[in-house]
Amino acid sequence: MSSSNNATATVNGGISFWYSRDQGVGIPVAREPLTGDASADVVIVGGGYTGLWTAYYLKKAAPFLRITVLEQKFCGYGASGRNGGWLYNGIAGRDRYAKLHGHDAAVRLQQAMNDTVTEVIDVTRTESIDADIHHGGVLEVAYTPAQLARLKAFHATELTYGEKERTLHGARETAERIRVAGAVGSTWTPHGARLHPVKLVQGLAATVESLGVTIHESTPVTEIRPKHAVTPYGTVRAPYVLRCTEGFTASLKGQRRTWLPMNSSMIATEPLPAEIWESIGWEGRETLGDMAHAYMYAQRTADDRIAIGGRGVPYRYGSRTDNDGRTHRQTIDSLYEILTRFFPQLTGIGVAHAWSGVLGVPRDWCATVTLDRSTGLGWAGGYVGSGVATANLAARTLRDLVQQDSGQSGPTDLTTLPWVNHKVRKWEPEPFRWLGVHGMYATYYAADRRELTTHTPDSSRLAKAADRVAGRR
Repeated sequence: MSSSNNATATVNGGISFWYSRDQGVGIPVAREPLTGDASADVVIVGGGYTGLWTAYYLKKAAPFLRITVLEQKFCGYGASGRNGGWLYNGIAGRDRYAKLHGHDAAVRLQQAMNDTVTEVIDVTRTESIDADIHHGGVLEVAYTPAQLARLKAFHATELTYGEKERTLHGARETAERIRVAGAVGSTWTPHGARLHPVKLVQGLAATVESLGVTIHESTPVTEIRPKHAVTPYGTVRAPYVLRCTEGFTASLKGQRRTWLPMNSSMIATEPLPAEIWESIGWEGRETLGDMAHAYMYAQRTADDRIAIGGRGVPYRYGSRTDNDGRTHRQTIDSLYEILTRFFPQLTGIGVAHAWSGVLGVPRDWCATVTLDRSTGLGWAGGYVGSGVATANLAARTLRDLVQQDSGQSGPTDLTTLPWVNHKVRKWEPEPFRWLGVHGMYATYYAADRRELTTHTPDSSRLAKAADRVAGRR
């Protein structure tokens, strides 16, 4: 049964499932916009995870700072309110940083990411933010010979970066955790947790406001320049202007080719009955991924649904972004096919909600944190889909960079990490950008189809070629 048969029951868009009424959240009433020119010590552009965490850590470190957050819609409108709820230790660009700065530097970056998972959990407890967090780790499965080869190589690589707690499982041990149809192996790390994205971002916004941070919503920033954040309602002047706009960066003047807004889509099922969960397992509520080239990601939600995502239509021409999270029927059907391939007993189950959002992709696929000391302009992002945890590490790093620049502290362990002040060239102009991204994902999908139908391990050559063209290798 295709999910098309459930079309009348599926909510498509509405920002995301995480904002739906049955989640007890709902789309918020926006805070007041900026009312004219203003000044601050630090102005943060973007009210998602990166911006709010940065405001939080700066205000905690220096309560006297006047901090203003400017958000074009409302806090959590972008990727922070639409993601898969994976708080985990993955970081984009680690292998490249190992090549550029040495293996030991990349190990330090990975350890910082491992610690970040615990940091987020600890802060939510301290600040009484209930984000449905369950610290069950991350399980990534293989279900073809080619995937199993990649999984074993991936597992071995992670061990070299210091992941001593990571474990490798065969088919039987994998099924003891989650019974994914046809799974032949898996790797698990404790450095991961499931969470409710919107509950986290709304809790963060309320927390920083309580600390004295000013948040203006419905206030789009049209241009950033040294000591100025320009909006239709006025300009905020500050010694430090920090850009935390991730997938929406292309909408800023002069930034269209800086980071590519990659599209990712998700569906959420109806709540599943106890007898289905008994057949699936998943009692540990690990976040679930696979070793496909065009990979999937999923979680068992607090109310016992499965929320599952993948790339869908990866990129809109001209770096355009959607308005309300609507996604294509073809994408919904493809995600439903993955869902029922993993769990055949779900065939015929209803899709309650479908949505999409954008994430930021630099030309070399490396996440970065930067502060230009000559201008006071800073930015963080390019997380390539790993932003739930990475945003927290980036925010603490921006805090340290600002304090170092203002003379309040010296270099720290975070300011010397290899992703700090990394520079990368811009993306190509259109139509080359559109052709390149769509060609890359067409190749990934072709490689995955070949592995599923022929069970041969050589299709990864196609994906490696696509990686080189894309700049990921």
